[in-house]
Amino acid sequence: MIFAAIADVHGNHLALEAVLEDIRGLGISDIVNLGDCFSGPLDAARTAELLMPLDAVTVCGNHDRALIDRPFEAMGDWERPSFEQLSEEQLDWIRTLPFSTVFRDEVYLCHATPQDDNTYWMETLNEQGIFHLKPLSEIEARAEGIDQPLILCGHSHIARSVQLSDGRLIVNPGSVGCPGFDYDKPFYHKAQAGTPFAAYAVLEKTGRGWQPSFRQVRYDNLAAADMAKAYGMTDWISALSTGWIV
Repeated sequence: MIFAAIADVHGNHLALEAVLEDIRGLGISDIVNLGDCFSGPLDAARTAELLMPLDAVTVCGNHDRALIDRPFEAMGDWERPSFEQLSEEQLDWIRTLPFSTVFRDEVYLCHATPQDDNTYWMETLNEQGIFHLKPLSEIEARAEGIDQPLILCGHSHIARSVQLSDGRLIVNPGSVGCPGFDYDKPFYHKAQAGTPFAAYAVLEKTGRGWQPSFRQVRYDNLAAADMAKAYGMTDWISALSTGWIV
């Protein structure tokens, strides 16, 4: 079995187009989507037009939920631009997305963790706002009760894999459309990919177990950054231009 995993597209249709072309070039037809599809200062409607026909197995991310669980006035600055672009049909599609699901009996999918959609599973923060790996015991605690040998999550936008003590593998494919962000909770921190590329992963079941391959795809990221300028969102402009938050 071989398939592609995408996550955290965040309305970046230019990055998504490049990733889908790369996936097709590899001859892969099955795709799973780990959520946070639309929110951001880019082109949510065009992204929906690309994602919905894929019929990819998709879970709901925290930013997807934020588009449908609150009034417009209560939405954050990532949601307001995208909500105004999405049709009722596209919003209804978000409403169908499950919190978590299992793909082909072997792969557990969620956006962030099995317990909630807004917690970094494999990463923690120090007081300087730097991401680093959690202790294995903490990572494993959140995987309790999951029987599938392969577990996929997104949310942190950081591509990485962690093998658990019993051999299960957790993989975050990285972000298709948002290579960096900053956030003020629990205290100010930055996530930075260090490159402006569109990221995703290919997962292949081999005789020795699941093999992740992390891929980075070049696309017209500066055109995406220009789109963000219309909303004055400097963190997006910086991340899309360089992969860093400055």
